[in-house]
Amino acid sequence: MKKLIAMTVVVLMVALSTGSAQVNAQSPMILGENHAMLRVKQGKKYLLLPVQEKEENANIAVLNGHNEMVKRLNVRLAVDKVDYWVPLELSTLNSQLSTLLDITFHGDRRQTGAIKDFACWKEMTYSDTFDTTNREHFRPLYHHTPLYGWMNDPNGMFYKDGTWHLYYQYNPYGSQWENMTWGHSTSRDLIHWDAQPLAIEPDWLGTIFSGSCVMNGDEVVAIYTSAGHHQTQSMAVSKDNGRTFTKFSGNPILTSDVPDFRDPNPFWNEDIQAWNMILAVGQEMRIYSSKDLKEWKEESRFGLEYGNHDGVWECPDLFKVKNERMKNEKWVLVCNINPGGPFGGSATQYFVGDFDGKKFTCESMPKVTKWMDYGKDHYATVSFYNAPENRRVVIAWMSNWQYANQVPTRQFRSANSIPRDLGLFTYGEETYLSVVPSKEMLAARGEKVKQPTEACEIVIDVKGSADIILSNDRGEQVTMRYDAQQQTFSMDRTHSGDVGFSEAFPCVTTAPTYGSIRQFRLFIDRCSIEAFDAEGKMAMTNLVFPSMPYNQLQVKGGKATIYEVKSEK
Repeated sequence: MKKLIAMTVVVLMVALSTGSAQVNAQSPMILGENHAMLRVKQGKKYLLLPVQEKEENANIAVLNGHNEMVKRLNVRLAVDKVDYWVPLELSTLNSQLSTLLDITFHGDRRQTGAIKDFACWKEMTYSDTFDTTNREHFRPLYHHTPLYGWMNDPNGMFYKDGTWHLYYQYNPYGSQWENMTWGHSTSRDLIHWDAQPLAIEPDWLGTIFSGSCVMNGDEVVAIYTSAGHHQTQSMAVSKDNGRTFTKFSGNPILTSDVPDFRDPNPFWNEDIQAWNMILAVGQEMRIYSSKDLKEWKEESRFGLEYGNHDGVWECPDLFKVKNERMKNEKWVLVCNINPGGPFGGSATQYFVGDFDGKKFTCESMPKVTKWMDYGKDHYATVSFYNAPENRRVVIAWMSNWQYANQVPTRQFRSANSIPRDLGLFTYGEETYLSVVPSKEMLAARGEKVKQPTEACEIVIDVKGSADIILSNDRGEQVTMRYDAQQQTFSMDRTHSGDVGFSEAFPCVTTAPTYGSIRQFRLFIDRCSIEAFDAEGKMAMTNLVFPSMPYNQLQVKGGKATIYEVKSEK
């Protein structure tokens, strides 16, 4: 099988192996109906933990030879069958003495049976290897994914010395949300990604929620949310271009008594020669200033009565964007919201206006809501810091909280969208974000082909209304329609393949086109369709799970050209 996303197997990111290097774990010490301990042997690199996704999380405290806790994690340890294994890397525990796992289960004993009979004890093994070979029918070929485990929000993205850095919310111990850690991948072209070691791991202040990175001299500074009993903001510094981080001894650097207090996004503001930071707090955004990234002063709040308030505001961003046609700049405040999206669940809204270093002023009326993408699977959108050529490049998490934990994959869950460049355009009396595939996607364009493949780009030229149907030999199909008179574009995935894992998944999504469209660009990967107006006035991202790739295309009212996406670096 061709492998388009080249990911380097590294020390902390490895997956299931079944080889002669394995030995079984010894018997546990049973302490009660829901409590056990396990003495960990030394000498092997990994302890492979068997996971059964339907079970509840077991809490595991990892203790060193002095009975000091060095790590804590939650894993759905297998009770009667194993779905997959995840690695606990013993070599990182830095213990010359024996390591002890203190394990508490939370399942109903009447249903799970006696703890001594759990499958995890028989299937838990030691190994020096852990194979990351893709086992997933739906793993994308040219979208970023983790080697294994769960991924959600992109975090801390920046560009430096020709390399794009992408951090992300990551669970190294299962393919459902838990144990939030910053995973890390790097790329030279925004398409092919290399997996790197874990960047920032949980500590006593909490798990590591979303945040951002900036460059301060030769250092890369990460500011992120520590999610413990309360959410606080912390800082870590890297002196090796974002490969490893040292947490600031003065953490937390910012606290509050508000429950939802998270996702800091700092940036250097040339206009005021100081740092600004935007932070999501409940259903508003708070804006801060600082001279040193450590001491922060609240300057203002934004959000009351503006936009959509059907869910919690999250993952903010605040930046200038150029309007090439008008030859001016405006500030854009990005606000991800969950729930409250135009078709249910999570989505990305934004506001256009002005920012003076202290206060953001929206130019639209309060009730105006603008969406960056009108699909179901576009969330937690944030931009790369320091992108070249003054570009504003964004990436989104390509899923929806309504069903993200249930999508039909196991080795991994979730991918990121293709990179997109933002601009501005006007329609009527309003200014909107334009969204186009980043120019790196043109570089990935391969040979012309006669029919769709599992990883391709389809360019469709239209002169008016058009109907577009992607289908396969099993009758599964996605129907798209451009209505030139109504100025709308819609995508129907109700018959796209596997839609039964969630009642919220089968749907029709519809976007305004803000005028006429002359060309569409569709990016097809194994489990996703991303549709764009070539001029950037419309974007729509939807997951699909066909039992076989779509290999047929019907276009009424337009002419299609199909390109392969290049398969190698």
